[in-house]
Amino acid sequence: MVRIELADAQSRVNLTSAGGWRMYGADGTTPVALPQPGERWVLERDGRDIRALREDSRPVSARELTVIVRPTDEAGDITFNGKRWRGELVITTASEGLRVVNRLLMDEYLKGVVPLEIGVTSTLEEAAAEAQAVTARSYAVTHLAGESRPYDMRATVLDQVYGGVNAETRVGNFAVEATTGLVLLYAGRVVNAPYSSTCGGSTAEPEDVWNASPEPYLRRVSDQIPGSTHFYCENAPRYRWMRHFSRDDLRENIVRYVRTLGGKGATLTTVRSVTVTDVTPAGRVGILTVQTDRGTVTLHGNEMRSALRLVSGDLLYSTYFSVEGVTGPDGVETLTLHGGGNGHGVGMCQAGAIGRARAGQDYRTILRTYYPGTSVGTIG
Repeated sequence: MVRIELADAQSRVNLTSAGGWRMYGADGTTPVALPQPGERWVLERDGRDIRALREDSRPVSARELTVIVRPTDEAGDITFNGKRWRGELVITTASEGLRVVNRLLMDEYLKGVVPLEIGVTSTLEEAAAEAQAVTARSYAVTHLAGESRPYDMRATVLDQVYGGVNAETRVGNFAVEATTGLVLLYAGRVVNAPYSSTCGGSTAEPEDVWNASPEPYLRRVSDQIPGSTHFYCENAPRYRWMRHFSRDDLRENIVRYVRTLGGKGATLTTVRSVTVTDVTPAGRVGILTVQTDRGTVTLHGNEMRSALRLVSGDLLYSTYFSVEGVTGPDGVETLTLHGGGNGHGVGMCQAGAIGRARAGQDYRTILRTYYPGTSVGTIG
């Protein structure tokens, strides 16, 4: 079983189900409400308790610290926030509202993860989806939190993107079922198996990107197709990209980043230069040095993705880029990054996995390539 936090600050929780469903107290057996199929119910916070009411009716008399919502049929699901979820929903009070946690079987969870994480729809790419299922299952196993908190993972990019029943696909479901129980092992233990969208030609090691120690199974791997000048991931949308900053864009980004560090970013008025001062063996920028009228900002690894965010607010695509700046009397007038890849680049390159699957590699070969020295097996 896994516990996935779907929300933690809901003022009210709207629920329904096309099939039979029930609401129970914290013990999971004492009925709180007996909704009918298709009825719409609302849970609201009432002090430290939770109260339940049908949308067109009065609240039921019970007040609970925890409400468990469960379909009466094992194949059924509960609709929350317009999406359908397998298993059961556990609603509790949190500091800013109501917390909703989806408690369900591992493979039911993975069926809502694999399509959103790798986006495979073609049977020609099934091996990539199977590789994704194994890595996602390994990640989940290494993030089971026990009693230390009320959930194991969140349903967002902070852990793994999870969309419930609505996200499921035929290829994704097949991949999960074909690899059921299988995880990635190194020296007999389940390993956290990071992955990212597109490596841009070569994967990275943890120390290239994060303040982290090396891992023997997370070595740099070339994505070049043997005997050619092409790469398995080159058909990805962000295999190569360009990002342009005006003088004001650049200054605002650096000011925003310095503020997050508690620095006096508001007094910064000019970016004088932006220089790559270290490159990793994989060709990624290791250190980016930004000279300003208020001192030097030194960005290491993934920090530069946060400092040079996109207009949307998302992180810069990757740290695999070169810098082209135009400098005037008032400092840097324009800055252009010519880059490749999308994501941190550590572990499996998802676009590369898709390319390898199209080339006929099976999921075990794909995983051995991106996680050298590992094997696929079961827990225990």
